[in-house]
Order: sequence, then structure tokens, then C-alpha cells
Amino acid sequence: MEVQKKKIALVAGEASGDLLGAHLIEALKKRLPDAEFVGVGGPKMESAGMKVLFPMETLAVWGYVEVLRHYREIVGIRKQLRRLWSAERPDVFIGIDAPDFNLALERALKKKGVPTIHYVSPSIWAWRGERIRHIAQSVSHMLALFPFEKPLYDEAGIPATYVGHPLADVLPLEPNREAARELLKLPKEGAVVALLPGSRQSELQSMADLFVQTARRMAERRPDIQFLVPLVSRETRTLFEETLYRLDARNLPMTILFGHAHDALAACDAALVASGTATLETALLKRPMVITYKMPALIWSIIKRKNYLPYVGLPNILAGRFLVPELIQEDALPENLAQALLNLLQDKAVTKGLEEAFSGMHRQLRQNTAEKAAGVVLDHLGAAG
Repeated sequence: MEVQKKKIALVAGEASGDLLGAHLIEALKKRLPDAEFVGVGGPKMESAGMKVLFPMETLAVWGYVEVLRHYREIVGIRKQLRRLWSAERPDVFIGIDAPDFNLALERALKKKGVPTIHYVSPSIWAWRGERIRHIAQSVSHMLALFPFEKPLYDEAGIPATYVGHPLADVLPLEPNREAARELLKLPKEGAVVALLPGSRQSELQSMADLFVQTARRMAERRPDIQFLVPLVSRETRTLFEETLYRLDARNLPMTILFGHAHDALAACDAALVASGTATLETALLKRPMVITYKMPALIWSIIKRKNYLPYVGLPNILAGRFLVPELIQEDALPENLAQALLNLLQDKAVTKGLEEAFSGMHRQLRQNTAEKAAGVVLDHLGAAG
């Protein structure tokens, strides 16, 4: 008797989700070599063997203006997927992050009897706690990247598994600083500061001036400092270079890199990081940091009213305390950021303490994420064992 192939539908909306999805597909194929993978994703998921129905870029928009501009296209794609997978039901659906898109699709498919797994918990712990009811209606099982997330779902009666964070699996427990400096052609000695102003164009538009002005103030007080600025695209590099020209800061001792964020962080003595996943990458590479962010005043006022947590950076959330400085919104001034970074460069005892704390986080988050996530999917497929 011929065993029917399993059909697994997935939707990822950003580059980070594409990487998660690719690792998950590879882990599942070890146990289900004949499974069919289909959905929305990027080049990594496609290379891993998924049939791409719509390219990931159609969903990768950020900010209210961009979402409104592409609203009809995004809603149209979701309707097409809902109709397709309601008529030809997959054995399981996996929504990878992108909660604004995926939760509504998951809810519709769950009503049709399709098991729905959401990979990467929405940040209900940060400021959108009201989502928990919607999640309960949409999700058969939540895959949580952080240990503090599972108890929130347990309390709400939503099945959840802590699977760890894939970056902790990929990044070494002991980064090689000398090798990173050699790769980037930096001197073995001398202060190096990494500047990570964000990966999206909208973030650069908000943050580039602040980062350049901070670097200028640091260079005035420490002329020996070298700055590294890893940027992910030609567009973000152009925005940053335009800022350097406009602020007449082209003479700063600064190297702009295409990618190489992990190398820049491994090589540096301290980093200025826009809040987001980059703060976790910095912690996993055991580097002292100052976290900063600026956003539109209206959005900030909404977040402050929610008041779920006193901090925004992942290292502080994981530690449950202000482990590293956060200078957000009206506190995000070049003078404040420069002083905080110079303090980190000078205080070796603080640096050592941070390295020890970050090493503990790394070990906690290193869980062989893809294999754990695949195990949950297999359970829902009835194929475990």
C-alpha cells in the first residue's frame, strides 16, 4: 500500500523567517524525505526544497504607510492562499513570524481542520498582550524562541514548546576576535566600535543622523577609535553615506561594510545597536553594547501606555533587568550615547561581567532549534517516532 506524501504549507515574510524556514525544512526532510513543501518564502526556503507560490518580498513591508500602500496586494495573497489551502488542505500549516499576515490565515485554516503551528511568538510580552485571545483561536501549537514565553502560553491554555533561538546554534560560544579583526584588516590593538543602525530603510531614515553624530562626538574625545558600520543592502548604504555627506562627516575613521555584521561585532570592543534582533546577535557574540531606538511619537506613546516591560532590548528582557544601557526616544541624544559607549570602553570589569552574562544566555538559548521545531511538526503530522 502506497503511503501518501505529506503536504506541508509554510509562509515566511522576512529574511529571518526565510532562514528559520529553510533550517526547518531541512530538518523535516531527514525524517520525511518525500514530503511536499509549498508556500511563501525566500531564496533559502526555495533552495531547501519549497515550491514558492509568492515571493517573500510581497509581504516584507514595515510601518503603517508601507502596509497601507501594499494592503490590497497583501490581503489578496492571503485570500488566494486561504482558498487554495481550504480546497486542497495541507497536512499542517506553519506560519513563520509575520503575525499580522499569518494569524488570520491560521485562524481560517484551523477552522477547516488544518493543524496550525506558529513559529516565533509575537511579542505579547512587550506590548501587544491583547493578541493572546486571537492567538488561541488561530494556533494549534506555538513554537517559542525564548524561555520566558512558554509560561505565558501555558497560562493562556495554548500548547507551546520552547525550542531555543537558531542564532545560538549558529554562532560560536567563544567568538574569535583576532580572526575577525584580521578578516576586516583591523589592527590587533586599538578601540573598535560597531554601529548597527538597523536593517530597514525606514530605520536608517530615523537613525542615521543620530549614529553619525554619536560617532563624531566619540572621535573628538578618542581619536584612536575605528568605527565599523555593517549594512544589509545597497539602499541602506546609500542612505547612510548621504547622511555622512550632509553632516560633513566623511572624514570620520569609519568603514562601511556590505553585510559582515557578525564579523564586525566579533571584532569590536563595544557596539551601538538599534533595538531588535541585532541586540541578541551582539549579546551572543559577547560584546558590550548600548541599545537605542527612535520611532514616531504616536507609536511611542501607545507603547508607553501599554507599559508591559520597562525595557525593550532582548538582552535585558532575557536577563530580567537592565543589564545593558537603553537610551530610547527623548533620551537618545548623541551626547548621551557617546558617553555611555566611552564608559563601556573604559570599564574592563563591566565588560567581563557582561561577557559572563551573555555566555549564560547563549547556553540557555542553544537548544538545537530546527530539530526541536521539526519534532513538534512531526507530532502534529502523526509521523513522530
